[in-house]
Amino acid sequence: MPRYDKIFEYEPNLDGKGLKIGVIMSRFNIDVCEGLLSACQATLLKQGVAAADIRLATVAGALEVPLVAKKMAESGKYDALVALGAVIRGDTYHFEIVSNEMASGMTRINLDTGVPVANGILTTNTDHQATERMTEKGRDAALCAIEMANLLKAL
Repeated sequence: MPRYDKIFEYEPNLDGKGLKIGVIMSRFNIDVCEGLLSACQATLLKQGVAAADIRLATVAGALEVPLVAKKMAESGKYDALVALGAVIRGDTYHFEIVSNEMASGMTRINLDTGVPVANGILTTNTDHQATERMTEKGRDAALCAIEMANLLKAL
């Protein structure tokens, strides 16, 4: 049933069958990153993405994610990408630089390549916040990638 009278709406499509998904994961704060990956992978599989259609590239930290995501997006091999990582605030300004530059890079890749990149990189104040959010964020990033890939195909 339409939510808006007399307006066609593209319905969210979370069917992952036939989609090819690239995942870029930071290894910094590896325990959190592997938690993100576990939730992301489980969700992709649950939504019908074939295990053989998921590719993982790991990088040292969050600042390296955009470069690899750009290369993967430009390859033409993927319907969508998922970026995973954890930037946890420390005692220096480095947190802001990494968080802002990574997010800016991810946005540019979306717009420059037309390949959706779901940003599943946590930016938290504490380790506890990161571990509390990793499962939900990993799942949400996977769903976002599937939904955006399907929406762009429908458009």
